[in-house]
Amino acid sequence: MLSCGGENKIMRWQNTRVLVTGAGGFIGSHLVERLMELGADVTAFVRYNSRNDPGLLEILGDKRKEIRIVSGEIRELETVRKVTKDAEVIFHLAALVGIPYSYVHPNEVIEVNTIGTLNVLTAVKDVGVRKVVITSTSEVYGTAITIPISEKHPKQPQSPYSASKIAADAIALSFYHAFELPVAIVRPFNTFGPRQSDRAIIPTLIGQALTKRIIEVGNTKPTRDFTFVTDTVEGFIKVAESDSSIGEEINLGSGREISVGDLAEKIAALCGRDVQIVPSKERFRPAKSEVARLLGDASKAGKMLGWEPKKKFEEGLKLTIEWIKKNLAMYEPTSYQI
Repeated sequence: MLSCGGENKIMRWQNTRVLVTGAGGFIGSHLVERLMELGADVTAFVRYNSRNDPGLLEILGDKRKEIRIVSGEIRELETVRKVTKDAEVIFHLAALVGIPYSYVHPNEVIEVNTIGTLNVLTAVKDVGVRKVVITSTSEVYGTAITIPISEKHPKQPQSPYSASKIAADAIALSFYHAFELPVAIVRPFNTFGPRQSDRAIIPTLIGQALTKRIIEVGNTKPTRDFTFVTDTVEGFIKVAESDSSIGEEINLGSGREISVGDLAEKIAALCGRDVQIVPSKERFRPAKSEVARLLGDASKAGKMLGWEPKKKFEEGLKLTIEWIKKNLAMYEPTSYQI
């Protein structure tokens, strides 16, 4: 059960029935692992495939027996109804997240991210769920107009992916306003860490730095605000625990930024490699779609939840480099992943 004392809620996760959609993904698998540590009764919803592959939950090994893994399709409402029916808390992370992929398959990305979110909200609207935490993205803000970027910053759909997430967030908030569904939106800036695929910038740079003399990049000028995955996960947990987060959009970011070019140089140095950094045309985004600057304001999370990132950026990079070194077979540094 969930309980609270005073203004600050104390969540007793032990035996609380929790559903994580997108559980086989990067953040999802880390979140599942943390919930298991807290004693939650976890159902992990993963996308069906013919190999019965649970994604990154495979890494849990024998610990997988401690959770219930369900395969299905987030766009299928009846499937979502079945998997959500007994949940007390839901973390909705299921999404297609690749921005370059959204240029090639905009219909699929928009459908999965919007209809998938609508299905989760529809399925639990009348069943008394305690909290639904919807995963957003800093990409909804587009290129920064004001710095740092607070939750009041205008939304700018600069890619089909960001448009799909803006729509999903709006749908979630509409269910809060129209049906009093206890929804909260958590908006991570650029999360990184072990297990992340090389469609993301940090694993892409690390994989190349470890195996090649030339690192291929797109535009080196854009800046990003990076947060280590364990800090992001703790933010998710705190959002779920807090009554005050209901109906709110909450940023999770470090409040620091680094350009892609400086990031590439830092990673090469940490890998101990003498490399050349060169531009690659296929890695450039369309000019009007490129988000030039992301720098988050997470003061709301600090005041409302008592959340702040604990892992130093360079320490997080070192941990990620070591993990990728041990798992290089999972990466394809010679090709551009979308």
